[in-house]
Amino acid sequence: MAAYKLKSTSSSKLHDTLDYPVIDTDGHVIESTFALPDFLKQVAGPEMVEAYTKAQETARLPGAPKRVPWGTPSGPLSSDRATMMLPRLYALPLEEAGVDFSTIYATIGFNAQVMPDDEIRQAACRALNMMYADMFKEVSHKMTPAAIIPMNTPEEAIAEVEFAVNELGMKALMTCNEVVRPDPVVLAEAPHLAKHAMKYNPLAIDSPLDYDPFWAKCVELKVVPAGHSMNFVGTHKSPNNYIYNRLGFFATSGFAAARALFMSGFTQKFPELNIGFLEGGVWWGVALYNDLVEFWEKRNKKTMLKNLDPGKLDFDLMCEMFAEYGNEYLNADALKENWKMVARDGRTDPDEMPSFIDDWTQVKIEKEEDVRDLFINNFYFGCEADDAMNYTAFNTKANKFGAKLKAMFSSDLGHWDVQNFGGILSETHEAVEDGLITDEDFKDFVFTNPVTLQTRLNPDFFKGTDVEGAIDSFLTGQPKSA
Repeated sequence: MAAYKLKSTSSSKLHDTLDYPVIDTDGHVIESTFALPDFLKQVAGPEMVEAYTKAQETARLPGAPKRVPWGTPSGPLSSDRATMMLPRLYALPLEEAGVDFSTIYATIGFNAQVMPDDEIRQAACRALNMMYADMFKEVSHKMTPAAIIPMNTPEEAIAEVEFAVNELGMKALMTCNEVVRPDPVVLAEAPHLAKHAMKYNPLAIDSPLDYDPFWAKCVELKVVPAGHSMNFVGTHKSPNNYIYNRLGFFATSGFAAARALFMSGFTQKFPELNIGFLEGGVWWGVALYNDLVEFWEKRNKKTMLKNLDPGKLDFDLMCEMFAEYGNEYLNADALKENWKMVARDGRTDPDEMPSFIDDWTQVKIEKEEDVRDLFINNFYFGCEADDAMNYTAFNTKANKFGAKLKAMFSSDLGHWDVQNFGGILSETHEAVEDGLITDEDFKDFVFTNPVTLQTRLNPDFFKGTDVEGAIDSFLTGQPKSA
């Protein structure tokens, strides 16, 4: 067979004009499922192959969509399908996409992470990680696979990240934004119905388990967790319409995870640990950041005690106003008779509510700028090329304190929404051409932010890759070259 012949594309031509490499933070492998059983046997014996196969039929959560989307290239794009299945081939046409290095995430691995059976879930994730590590070892100069980390408990997450890093040499992680568990009340009172009453748990606020040891392990092993969820929950579980479920889905799961982590004090406890929120874009992160600043301004403890405490209502002033502007039933006499009710309005139990007036107890914030510093520095957002809202990350006129969020270029190669391999990078650059972002913003998007996501904790992340020299120069502040 003839060697693969590279094609000139709009993206490759754009790439040739840049003086820095392009880093893709989220491509995908399409796994050859027929190869997985051999790895499952290595992990847990031949019985696990049968157990895993049967579990695939019941892997969906109750109420989740039953339709299987046509999610990977086919027809005239069949060559793309083969490309995403064969890493040695995959590494070649990255140039056509304008990409110098890519981190590769799972496809069927999403299902492995959410299997309800503990033994099968853990075995499937380990087998897939072994397969990924083996598949991509010959192309490590161009791409690196992300290890799938089961997150149902901190213990299983720690066990898998230790194996993936220490035994397999993997250096990127795919975590979950949330875990879906049976509602504990239903589980206790009607266990036979528990699978029909699932509760959404982000991995911080209100989690029944403490995930801090897992985050600490990530710091110890110098690996960055990146949330890439695939649980269709809440308003994203129509059994009939995939697009309805998919619209905003990754943003929804990322939004929940990010606000839970922030409000838990995650970025203070682990200041050196970046975290990625993949495939949901950045527009929701922009909204979250600006909301946090506004909420702290108006709902910090000091301001609440001053302006919102029902116990500080001015009785005389309110009586005067009711007398002046009231009517036959809204008058001063009615107010006086019902004053205790009015004074308690806003608190359900005056003996308990004071302990809940400060929602910021876990994240120590003294001024609005603290929100900026604790949010902007640690949270990174994977953005697809065709997302028209990517520019919002760089809108210093709209974002509080002129902030720029850490938006990152993500190709999503391998999935249905990428049908023009060679147009990915050039499509992203349209925001520059339209005057929405600057050339420097574009560089941050495709290079600086993807690099700092990993190198803040692990300066050697790109060692041995084609982009090592350019990134070493960047990290040392020297002139950079692609």
